[in-house]
Amino acid sequence: MKKIEETLKHLNDRINDFKPEIGIILGSGLGVFCDNLKGTSIKYSDIPNFPTAGILGHKGELLYSNVEGKNCAIMQGRFHYYEGNSMQDITFPIKVLKMAGIKTLIITNAAGGINKNFNVGDIMLINDHINFMGSNPLIGKNNEALGERFPDMSNVYDLNLRNKAKKCAKDLNINLKEGVYIATTGPSYETAAEIKAFSIMGADAVGMSSVPEAIVSNYLKIKTIGFSLITNHATGTSDSKLSHDEVLETGKKAGLKLSSLIKKVISEI
Repeated sequence: MKKIEETLKHLNDRINDFKPEIGIILGSGLGVFCDNLKGTSIKYSDIPNFPTAGILGHKGELLYSNVEGKNCAIMQGRFHYYEGNSMQDITFPIKVLKMAGIKTLIITNAAGGINKNFNVGDIMLINDHINFMGSNPLIGKNNEALGERFPDMSNVYDLNLRNKAKKCAKDLNINLKEGVYIATTGPSYETAAEIKAFSIMGADAVGMSSVPEAIVSNYLKIKTIGFSLITNHATGTSDSKLSHDEVLETGKKAGLKLSSLIKKVISEI
């Protein structure tokens, strides 16, 4: 709590009376969402107790901006387990944003498509997840001031928000997919055998993030919605080899579509 309060004080001193009501986490290559947005931007490296984002495609800044009439705190890039951060480091910003006042969290990521009905450039609305990271951000002594020891996980991705997203996608003529996201630690991409196993488990897309943030957001009673931008076919589902450059390139091309959907959803919240 001391670290949260220290970080929050530093941010509040920078943004004056700006009170965010929606938090947004932008995944790899999805920084296009912030194009033309005005507001106050703070580098992660200047924020006390924040880790630093060192992955290409992540700007590493927290932007406070009004989007579609709503005050938003936008994380331009996230922190990853594979960078050597702890699960607590990864999810620390969510706790700070909760204390800042957010009631809704929008999570985005770049993901590999496991479902053979998915194409590169598709958007998948996350309806559930599988935590295959071998750890949990809630491990350790629980702080009852933040949340209960054993949080229910039956509606992590809020049903009402998902229904709004489907309606918004229809209004925008976007063919929105829906499915289960599975998170691995990375940083290596998955093998063909692993993807086959994940498919049997019921996963539709795979990535290396989002689940820790979603678990903590749910723990903090923040209404959460998640989107995966399908930036590549998962190993074994096509003949192509995987690369981070491909992920970033697809993010640039399809990111505008996801950005328009998110802004439409924000207008409906």
